[in-house]
Amino acid sequence: MASRWDYLFETRPVPLIDHLLEEVAKLLAKDLHQWPPPVQEVDLEVGRQFAPIFTGEVPRPARAVYDEALRLSRWELAREFDAYDDYMRNKRYLERGLAPTDRTTLLFLNRWLVDQMLGLGEATEGRVNRKLMLQCMDRLEARLRLVQTPFS
Repeated sequence: MASRWDYLFETRPVPLIDHLLEEVAKLLAKDLHQWPPPVQEVDLEVGRQFAPIFTGEVPRPARAVYDEALRLSRWELAREFDAYDDYMRNKRYLERGLAPTDRTTLLFLNRWLVDQMLGLGEATEGRVNRKLMLQCMDRLEARLRLVQTPFS
């Protein structure tokens, strides 16, 4: 007769990097459920552009803005600069259902996500490279898709 603990002996250990990426995705998803997500430091030049977000003038963006920010962040991390430039130059976000007024929020979320991933790379002294950062973004997106609220 099988013990209720047998499944633990049969499961494979989770590699440390997979556990790390899952935990990071979990923390980032939690941060994104706040509006705006927490920011450690604000560069004065960048901060000026995003000031309305921090003063409460900009409401929580629609789910589509988060989705498009993830798309942009992936391109930036993968160094697909032509795709990123084409998207912004030709305002492809309008084709994806975003309003012209969503641009600032889209850029803020993109910058926030990329900064989080690059910070992870620095904190791990490069052990989390861009390929792993993209895997983390996939995990983050999966977590955000599971939870409908507060994203509608």
